[in-house]
Amino acid sequence: MKKIEIKIQHISEKFLDVPLPEYATEGSSGFDVRAALENEIVIPKGKVALVPTNLRAEIPLGYEIQVRPRSGLAAKHGIGVLNSPGTIDSDYRGEIKIILFNFGDEDFVIKRGDRIAQLVLAKVYLADFKITDDLNTSNRGEGGFGHTGTK
Repeated sequence: MKKIEIKIQHISEKFLDVPLPEYATEGSSGFDVRAALENEIVIPKGKVALVPTNLRAEIPLGYEIQVRPRSGLAAKHGIGVLNSPGTIDSDYRGEIKIILFNFGDEDFVIKRGDRIAQLVLAKVYLADFKITDDLNTSNRGEGGFGHTGTK
């Protein structure tokens, strides 16, 4: 499998004990990112938290990093990434922060070093927009939200 180099940088030396992003298994497409916190954060049910990672990255042009929820947090606690998938563009150099939402029934506590999301490196294709009066038809046509039914 081809590897693409992603340069990462710690923002503060206060969080050097927080492990770097890592793939959990050989077949993982996403790598786990961790919370870089001085004090734990409580996300009340139905609320949002912006969780710092103490990392910034240099992503090669032509790629993005997508931010996705961790399935265990979602299934067990109702914790998701609010703008899933989030996008970290190749020209962004600020701190990677994760927007978490508590969809669960109870408040959720995040501690220093907890795995909070998974990040996926993805190829980006740029669109070349062309104005036209001639779009091909399709079987679906203009059918939108729910047009095929609920079952």
